[in-house]
Amino acid sequence: MWETGVSRGGNGSAGQAGGRRRQVVPGGPAVPVQPCDLVTVPARQGLEAVDILRLRDGVGPVLHDGACDTLGFLVPPGTAAGWDVPGSACTQTYGRGIVLGAAGGDGVQAEPPVTGTGWLVPPEGAGAAATDPAVLRAALGEAARTIEAVDRCQ
Repeated sequence: MWETGVSRGGNGSAGQAGGRRRQVVPGGPAVPVQPCDLVTVPARQGLEAVDILRLRDGVGPVLHDGACDTLGFLVPPGTAAGWDVPGSACTQTYGRGIVLGAAGGDGVQAEPPVTGTGWLVPPEGAGAAATDPAVLRAALGEAARTIEAVDRCQ
């Protein structure tokens, strides 16, 4: 299960243009932070969905948990309010966000926004800042059908 290392307070963007905060990376300039929610799915379904998204519509940053049991797709803030895909969960991250692109100028990879995780698809290698929820929903459905078909054939 995910241990969220996210802030528990407000979204932290009050009074800042565009609702984006700036994060100062030690040794580097302030860089924009993108607020996000987190959709978690079992790893098998998530890996299938990542492949589908890479081939078709692009995929945003994706996390894996330490045991590689689940994957987490970063999606735009507000997704959690309407997320209803069976077998998955969407967690509100309260605007903590992630650093987009390489952190600072020193080539250090952005820290995952959830403790106990690592990047499967890091922000600097993603095709989008966050995965579109409608596109993710379709990819997860296709992934579930693919897994079901493979399991029937075995």
